[in-house]
Amino acid sequence: MKELQLTSTVISYNSQEELPADDRALLQAATEAASKAYAPYSLFNVGAALRLSNGHIVTGNNQENVAYPSGLCAERVALFYTSANFPDVAVEAIAITASTKAFQLNSAVTPCGSCRQVMAEIEKKQKHNIRVIMLGSDNTILVIESCRQLLPLMFEANGLLKA
Repeated sequence: MKELQLTSTVISYNSQEELPADDRALLQAATEAASKAYAPYSLFNVGAALRLSNGHIVTGNNQENVAYPSGLCAERVALFYTSANFPDVAVEAIAITASTKAFQLNSAVTPCGSCRQVMAEIEKKQKHNIRVIMLGSDNTILVIESCRQLLPLMFEANGLLKA
């Protein structure tokens, strides 16, 4: 038996003023996107904003449906839109935030497992790290420099059986 240690480096900021200006702008775009989310069932509005290597910012928000599996998270809305419309432009950073009046958010909002998998695969495909900026309602901000740190044991194509 061998034990493997997995580590991730997460930088924590106490306020947006500590962030570089381009990260603050990305968080603002994510906050605006969250305000437009369609979340009548969870009352949990999530916004995501991507900064592309060409300087373009793409936003997305969660889209719920009464048939719950039919909805989609903010991160994947933005990432899939980007892949469809800017297939050869790298994603440099993603900012994620959320708001709700239904309960109290006590920490930074982190992507779900499905979004982590999509983010990690896009990062691998583009051969360029994606900076992840996650904002909490208490203004705590967590930043990581690679999606791989969110999903160190991601499912990869080399794990598929090939004939």
